Amino acid sequence: MTKVEKSQVIEALTTQLTDGNIIYLTDISGLNALETSNLRRACFKANIKLSVVKNSLLGKAMEKSDKDFGELPSALKGNTSLMFSDIGNAPAKLIKEFRKKSNKPLLKGAFVEQAIYIGDDQLDALVNIKSKEEVIGDIITLLQSPAKNVISALQSGGNKLSGIIKTLSEK
Repeated sequence: MTKVEKSQVIEALTTQLTDGNIIYLTDISGLNALETSNLRRACFKANIKLSVVKNSLLGKAMEKSDKDFGELPSALKGNTSLMFSDIGNAPAKLIKEFRKKSNKPLLKGAFVEQAIYIGDDQLDALVNIKSKEEVIGDIITLLQSPAKNVISALQSGGNKLSGIIKTLSEK
């Protein structure tokens, strides 16, 4: 790879790192061709972009990016694959589901909305992160609950009140 090609790859990676808020570093080495193809298909279906990168180029792109990746560059050893997503827990769920059939991919680290996770032991924590849509749904449910209770009480109270008035009028 020439210097020009390397600089183009670094620029492309820097743009992806700057634009993305959910970035997972994984190790998919050891997967055979069929397993790799299945992983790529699963990523495509889950709207996750998977790409294999060279550690040195990714490290330089991280340095050029305006984001603080903290300890994440220290995870750049061995084979590295990048997963980009719009949903914080989607890659973690995909990795966990894929591991039911294979022991790979291994999670090296993740950058999720300014939070940094290092190591494969963080996978369960990443799976439990709620997506933006799930948090909004929870908030809406919490906000609707008191209003539903008031409406329900008024409706049931109205029926009781009309029943009492009807009984009194009959006497």
